[in-house]
Amino acid sequence: MKEPKPAQPVPMERIERLIHLVRGEKVMLDADLAELYGVTTSALNQAVRRNASRFPDDFMFRLSSDEAEVLLRSRSQSVTLKRGQNLKHLPHAFTEQGVAMLSSVLRSERAVQVNVAIMRAFVGLRRMLADNRALAIKLAEMDRKLEGHDQAIRSLFDAIRELMDPLTKPKREMGFHAGKPARQK
Repeated sequence: MKEPKPAQPVPMERIERLIHLVRGEKVMLDADLAELYGVTTSALNQAVRRNASRFPDDFMFRLSSDEAEVLLRSRSQSVTLKRGQNLKHLPHAFTEQGVAMLSSVLRSERAVQVNVAIMRAFVGLRRMLADNRALAIKLAEMDRKLEGHDQAIRSLFDAIRELMDPLTKPKREMGFHAGKPARQK
């Protein structure tokens, strides 16, 4: 009997591209998860339906038609729907907790490996957001500290420039300058 081929690790960048922000939550869509797990979307959703008590609204929710259309349009131009068409089934969106719960529903070695990779991607995104937040706070602190000094330094330089050459007119600039109105003759 032939043994199944071991699943290749899923690249972190691929997983990160599949995480979307919907209703203020970082989520992954059922079709994307099914592809990663190596199952059909209907099989994934059937496993979820059989274990509905494990997926409360804060773990999984169905996208509205507007949300689905915007998300699908942003992902690929070929997925856009023509006017009057509807999606046959609106996608499910799984939060980080919902994705973690999927590992208890889909019991394959691939599901375990994919879940580990997805959890790492969510943690990585959380770290990146925390780092950006910390940097923004530091910049705001520096801005507050330099606020009074910045204006004083600017005033000092302006005064020095005026003292150096108070009588000369500024030279007329030549060429086209975007954003400046054309000179009237």
